[in-house]
Amino acid sequence: MRILSEDDLERSAVVANCRMNRERNLTGSNGYTKELGFHPLDFLKEQGTSGHRVAWLDLCCGTGKALIEAARITASEGWAQRLEIVGVDLVGMFLEPDPGLENLRLVEASLRAWQPARTYDLVTCVHGLHYVGDKLGTIARALSWLTEDGKFAANLDLENVRLGDPSGTKRTLFADLRRSGLEIDRRRRLLVCRGRTTPSFPYRYLGSNDQAGPNYTGQPAVDSYYEIHH
Repeated sequence: MRILSEDDLERSAVVANCRMNRERNLTGSNGYTKELGFHPLDFLKEQGTSGHRVAWLDLCCGTGKALIEAARITASEGWAQRLEIVGVDLVGMFLEPDPGLENLRLVEASLRAWQPARTYDLVTCVHGLHYVGDKLGTIARALSWLTEDGKFAANLDLENVRLGDPSGTKRTLFADLRRSGLEIDRRRRLLVCRGRTTPSFPYRYLGSNDQAGPNYTGQPAVDSYYEIHH
């Protein structure tokens, strides 16, 4: 087994995997709505009923296909000016958005360095954490980017989170995630949180392994290694 630094991981062919999330639609059998268990635009419409401008941040957005579809819908329904959509991906293989979709921005950046300029009503990461090195650190940062009543939702396979102490590993991790305000949908392998928080997980990130093999999705994933920090 090899333990990679973040720089080495970001150059890995596994991280640049084009089959997992790059062609995912907003709806349908391969869509965000199926993976998240809710329609992002329905949630954002509800958040914006008071008339204020709302914002959606999608991490590991792939080509941005689903976000482009969402921006088209808001334009056709006449509420594009009330919603900002931002997608971030390490590999900037973005599709070209339609001219005039001014409420959409696609950013090529590493999540370990990128910082938003605002808070978001919705932060999602659809099957992206499978390829992130410091998964717990990324989750903690994403939760701090929420508005006071915002929502975070991300797929996470806890089998790809490796702790130094094997005794009660998954049980301990479940408890720590719940203590930080995260709900865990075990069937969907989905983490959900309502409202901004700044969790401090009791783990120190050691590095990652891009040779972990397929996880529950059937696609190669990255194992993330931590030691328990008492």
